[in-house]
Amino acid sequence: MASTADPAFSNNETKLVARAIKGDDNAFGVLYRCYMEPIYRYIFLRVGNAAEAEDLTEDVFVKAWEALPGYRITEHPFKSWLYRIAHNLVIDYHRKRKPLALADEELQEDPATPPLPEDVIVLNQEAGVLAEAVQRLGEEEQLVVVLRFVDGLSHKEVAEIIGKSEAASRVIQHRALAMLNKHLGG
Repeated sequence: MASTADPAFSNNETKLVARAIKGDDNAFGVLYRCYMEPIYRYIFLRVGNAAEAEDLTEDVFVKAWEALPGYRITEHPFKSWLYRIAHNLVIDYHRKRKPLALADEELQEDPATPPLPEDVIVLNQEAGVLAEAVQRLGEEEQLVVVLRFVDGLSHKEVAEIIGKSEAASRVIQHRALAMLNKHLGG
């Protein structure tokens, strides 16, 4: 399947969204497969719990399916719309629950290939320090950092998701990185 950054995918995505709006669950299934992993990753890094992230990711797509008839293709890109739904669910999650730290064992990419014990210790310490520093950022700064550096979105895509100009998104990123640098000891 083409990358979501590929212009050909963008054109195909528009067709898929139009079909999904008309009730085509197969088209929505393709969109789900394209965006499930990045939405899960975004949510996981914001809530720090795999099971909660899975539930919230499922909620994002249920809400998207239910709200799809009201979605207007010309107003916002589909990806931005999904991230906005995810962002709102994460905010609701944090309002209802005490924030959790990222679980160290859940940060490992491939549990089938166990790393050396000393590597696990270093990885866990670094991940914990980084997660704590990110969680000390403001809501908007956390969002920009995760979208830019974890999900690898462009400045333009991040700006669309947060509902600000590209320049404002860059300023928020710069401010967030400066705060992270300060929190991490320079």
